[in-house]
Amino acid sequence: MKNLPMFYRVAFIALLLLLQIFALVMIIWRFSNFFIYFYIFSFLLSIIALLYIMNLKTDPAYKIAWVIAILLFPIFGGLFYLMFGRTKLSKRKRRKMQIVNDKMIQLLVQKEETIQKLTSEDLRAANLARYIEKYSFCPVCQNTHSEYFPIGEKMYERLLIELETAEKFIFLEYFIIGEGLLWDSVLAILEKKVKQGVDVRVLYDDVGSLFKLPFGYEKELEAKGIKCRVFNRLIPVLSIHMNNRDHRKIAVIDGKTAFTGGINLSDEYINAFDRFGHWKDTAILIQGEAVLNFTVMFLSLWGYETETNEDYTQYKSYTEGATAITSDGYVQPFGDSPLDDEPLGETVYLNLIAQAEHYIFINTPYLILNNSMLSALSSAAKRSIDVRIVTPYRGDRWFVHSMTRSNYRLLIESGVKIYEYSPGFIHAKSIVVDDRHAVVGTINMDYRSLYLHFECGVYVYNTQSVIDIKEDYVTTLELCQNITLDDCYRVKWYRRLGRTILRIFAPLM
Repeated sequence: MKNLPMFYRVAFIALLLLLQIFALVMIIWRFSNFFIYFYIFSFLLSIIALLYIMNLKTDPAYKIAWVIAILLFPIFGGLFYLMFGRTKLSKRKRRKMQIVNDKMIQLLVQKEETIQKLTSEDLRAANLARYIEKYSFCPVCQNTHSEYFPIGEKMYERLLIELETAEKFIFLEYFIIGEGLLWDSVLAILEKKVKQGVDVRVLYDDVGSLFKLPFGYEKELEAKGIKCRVFNRLIPVLSIHMNNRDHRKIAVIDGKTAFTGGINLSDEYINAFDRFGHWKDTAILIQGEAVLNFTVMFLSLWGYETETNEDYTQYKSYTEGATAITSDGYVQPFGDSPLDDEPLGETVYLNLIAQAEHYIFINTPYLILNNSMLSALSSAAKRSIDVRIVTPYRGDRWFVHSMTRSNYRLLIESGVKIYEYSPGFIHAKSIVVDDRHAVVGTINMDYRSLYLHFECGVYVYNTQSVIDIKEDYVTTLELCQNITLDDCYRVKWYRRLGRTILRIFAPLM
């Protein structure tokens, strides 16, 4: 009975969307009385759309998917692209984003001595750090401690401990929040901290939490004194901007401690119940100077959503004690926005793959690769780099899992080793390279993460956490099944055909 309000909301939204589709079909049917004029108009619109698409600065796979769709349906293709395919920001949204960017640039300043020291140690790592800073405004830092969590349960235990220490503020930003053991225990601490005068803010994605929280849940939190906003609220209107979701997972406590990774605030992430078998997920904690990056990332999206003009400079003082923290490397938390035309997450992955000398170990729940990523991984394997990728044995969505498996054969033929996590579902998003570089965060290897969602991650260089990530990966491989070419060839022809078709249209899903 508890889930009935959620069901009614989803059913209501689905009904309104179906009514809009029906209305569109009826309009087109009515225009059939003037078919020749409608056909000429639609055909010309499709040609204009094709020319526009071919000149876009975007992923070629996205272009190809739309080109095929328009060629298959020349009468309606251009109209559908006009309605759902354009991603250009309105002037109002551009102004909002510019305000956010200006504030981030003002507060997050790269320390020249840090980047110069990194340059002297590893020029390629320094160049990657410069790129990340240029397009995310997030500097690379020292005076920062990083700690890796190989499983959700460990991160959950530590999160509760850190939340209890909060004295000034708690910022939580999650794609999914779901009622249950995990969230109830977190919420109990948040309520207590609010009564102690701590500034507690929660930002969650409406689509991510659609089946997890009742409609209007933010009002319940506000009544408890917790500031809460719902990101990009789902409205029953056909719109491409509903694709831009907040997929980030960020917890910041007092500007001194921050968490990110694949773990949402819902019970399946700590195996409190069995959803797809054992749920393997990872996270990383940072303490010290680099926490400011996450603080400002949260405030930027909070300001974008609330349209408030908050002074961020007050939060910089909370990291002043960070110089006392001894770090064994470099740490660079960063965010990736779908609104700036820069595929930062993808470029970070491609850079790490390109500079590998010995090995590349990747965890990803969704292996839905465009040609650039496929070529990079294949080329690395062909030059004798040990490239290994772990994906789930049990998928959370059949069509996504099918698209993941559709890439196996091409990769294996190039020498990439593919493994499936036999106990169930692996939701971790990480890459570790040559015992020196690693990224842990929220960025999947699929089109939605790389191009449509707000994402975040932590790039770590020469830290102990890099070694911990590698050791966890090697341990995880013992629980995995190695996928061979014979396994790929044993797949029924009709399944292979279906997966091929799904791959073509993956960017539109």
